[in-house]
Amino acid sequence: MNKLGQLAYLGQWYVRALLGRRAPLQSVIFILDRCNLRCKHCSVYELEHPRCKSFDTIREELEDCYRAGSRFVDFEGGELYLWKDRQAPGDNQPAAEYDINDVIDLAHQIGFYSATITTNAQIPFNGSHADQVFVSMDGVGHYHDDIRGEGTFSRLEKYIREFHREKPVCVNMVINNRNYPCVEETIEYVKNNPDIDQIALNFHTPFKETESLYLDNDIRNRLIDTLIDYKRRGYPIMNTVSGLKAMKVRGNRVVCTDRYCWITNFIFSDGSRSPKCMGYTHGVCDRCGFSMGGEMYSVFHLNPETILAGMKLRLKQ
Repeated sequence: MNKLGQLAYLGQWYVRALLGRRAPLQSVIFILDRCNLRCKHCSVYELEHPRCKSFDTIREELEDCYRAGSRFVDFEGGELYLWKDRQAPGDNQPAAEYDINDVIDLAHQIGFYSATITTNAQIPFNGSHADQVFVSMDGVGHYHDDIRGEGTFSRLEKYIREFHREKPVCVNMVINNRNYPCVEETIEYVKNNPDIDQIALNFHTPFKETESLYLDNDIRNRLIDTLIDYKRRGYPIMNTVSGLKAMKVRGNRVVCTDRYCWITNFIFSDGSRSPKCMGYTHGVCDRCGFSMGGEMYSVFHLNPETILAGMKLRLKQ
């Protein structure tokens, strides 16, 4: 579909949503649990038998999301570049071997306007078919290594540099009580790195057994004011000012909560599904740190900055 057709669909979806129709616009599909890191905020590496979906299962999930109204999909892991599926030959069907690029191509064939991926950049991702690549980066140098393991930052730099800006690269930082002193340095690093387009900033959401990483609410609110100042000065921050304001904590509760998070539906690696993110399923929405929560809140409070930013991002992809 051309850009004009996509714009028409977005407008139609938005008007229907304002009238009370709840249909997803974006889907997040986790296709495997297997990972090559042992990050402090994650328990995937502890699974004795990590799950890995088949290509056919992913096809069924994509088709279900598309029928529900979704037109944008983000694939998550585990580490996506570890995903493979080998299918034996069948009746009139040759043997096949699939990787993440085949999954992205499938999403486009079904009709999704864009397919994005998130990687820890410990494996080269040259030649990615994704419309946008998100790289998980939790600070600069030893701050990143402290969370993800020694040597991970140098590999991340190397593989981002080798990507040669084939597609937009956005780094995704989750701010917690170990790396928050590095936030300003990280924003400056992104601004001065010609191989990175933008940075998306989130705060740690305290899922079970990760509560110790949760950032003090007062520090979080002060940091948000700092991020807003950087944004207004033209730094390449993907979050909007209104979206950042909605991520503030007031009265021990995040402003944006979960009221509008149905815009994105989720299918997890075990095949379970949720109309909202895992923060909703785990009951921690009052302490949510996901940037999309703030952005979706702002969209449905008719904030023109966030609406225009979302349209610009989607139509660019």
